[in-house]
Amino acid sequence: RNMSSAGPEGRKKMRECEGLIDSLVYYIQGAIADHEPNDKATENCVCILHNLSYQLEIELPESYAQSIYVRRRNISNNDKTPGCFGTRSRKVKEKQQDTPLPEEKSHPKGVESLWHSTLIRIYLSLIAKSTRNYTQEASLGALQNLTAGTGPMPFAVARTVVQKANGLPSIRAMLHVSHPAVKRTVVSLLRNLSRNTSLQNDIAREVLPDLVSALPECVPGCEVACETTASICYTLFNLTQSSSHNARLLLSAHGLPKVIAISMNDSNMFSKASRAASVLLYSLWSHTDLHSAYKK
Repeated sequence: RNMSSAGPEGRKKMRECEGLIDSLVYYIQGAIADHEPNDKATENCVCILHNLSYQLEIELPESYAQSIYVRRRNISNNDKTPGCFGTRSRKVKEKQQDTPLPEEKSHPKGVESLWHSTLIRIYLSLIAKSTRNYTQEASLGALQNLTAGTGPMPFAVARTVVQKANGLPSIRAMLHVSHPAVKRTVVSLLRNLSRNTSLQNDIAREVLPDLVSALPECVPGCEVACETTASICYTLFNLTQSSSHNARLLLSAHGLPKVIAISMNDSNMFSKASRAASVLLYSLWSHTDLHSAYKK
């Protein structure tokens, strides 16, 4: 576990070590099957996998990177004149989001397991069944790592979490955990998931009221809570920016007074949360059909 946090070279060596990742996954599967998701060894295994999934897309060996990115390159090449700005770029970006991973192997080995749906389901199972905060945080953190970035892997993993593995109920429950690090990580994961436009309505329907309820009444007084508050605001921004319906959901969940209160704090120490709330307010105001409801 200590070695897995030793930086890029350490992660590379451990990913390449034959049988190591497979053994970790095997142990966790056994612990879940034996209804023992809270033992220390399981926590250690998940923390190692969490660390090995960090910056995975960037650090993948060339052979994997080529097979994952080849479809995206083919799609981009079909657009002869993609612009750097405006709607043209947005269309290209949306196409990239819809680019699937190559067909999954039924028996993944080594580094292939790190983004495989089997391990994604294991993380979701641990999130639902473990009561150990470090295990919960590491499982959420591994999914956060896998959904970071803008390539095809993060968006494919996001679709697996939301649509194929029905992971949102387990993730939503973590928003109500009192442990600050767990809450910060689950919000960061939801922020990553909410960037995928094809999943935004599913996420809003399942989780938006819980996100609003996780917002404090004003800017919190500690850095971790402030960072979490900012991430919630940016997640809500993603969910409501292009959807008047989702903006109305936020309104119905009594989120507006909270967002206004957070935006009005001008302390430099907590400006991150206030700035995020202000960005969200600005975006909400763009839905002109809701102006009268906002004023009420």
